[in-house]
Amino acid sequence: MKQITFITTGGTIEKTYDEHSGALSNQHSILSKILSTLRLPEVTINQRDVIFKDSLDMTESDREIILDITRQAMGNSDAIIILHGTDTLEQTGNMLFEEIKNPKCPIIFTGAMRPYEFRDSDATQNVIEALFASIFVEPGIYVVMHNRLLSFPGVKKDRNKLTFVNDEL
Repeated sequence: MKQITFITTGGTIEKTYDEHSGALSNQHSILSKILSTLRLPEVTINQRDVIFKDSLDMTESDREIILDITRQAMGNSDAIIILHGTDTLEQTGNMLFEEIKNPKCPIIFTGAMRPYEFRDSDATQNVIEALFASIFVEPGIYVVMHNRLLSFPGVKKDRNKLTFVNDEL
């Protein structure tokens, strides 16, 4: 049985629409909605809801919290998947790369360019790809989105293509 810890931090992937106010914001995690649509035999999910923010609003103390929770989760996880906003995902990924020298399991960041609640969202695809990658990759720090597996350091958001690339590409 695989033990996978999801750490949720908000970001576009988890934004919800409030019909009363007309606001699109991070109120709560949507991960359970995504996971409820998947068949995951032989997988135990541990969900840690940590922060509910757009990543542009994240502070260094928020990143420290993510680092601490990630370190805690490494002790009893076969993989860690972090739902994170795409605008500052590379900052958090680079911080974890600098601070966690020898990860005991894969640490995979994923997110979405469009909220889960939108019809044309990439959220479910990216979560499925992160789950699949978590089975096969060696311990390290990665981003998995849009049919790509990229390892830190050197991951950058390509704002023209609306995906992630490595510096070398």
